[in-house]
Amino acid sequence: MKPQRNLADRSHLRNPENDDFVRQTYTLPLEAARLTVRDILGRVPQGGYRTIVERWQQLPDRKIEFTLRRLPASD
Repeated sequence: MKPQRNLADRSHLRNPENDDFVRQTYTLPLEAARLTVRDILGRVPQGGYRTIVERWQQLPDRKIEFTLRRLPASD
């Protein structure tokens, strides 16, 4: 298991059964987490993919861990 990582070291996880989506997990202070999510979700979908927040939780150290998921956009 990988240790907790910061924004610069975010992990990229792929589903081995279905390569149609990518997950990115971040661990940031609350305001930085909010700004990051707003920035990413505010972008125009590129390459036929859209992004959703799949998970958001507050950790004991008061940081926020969240996972973004890229999914194929429907036409």
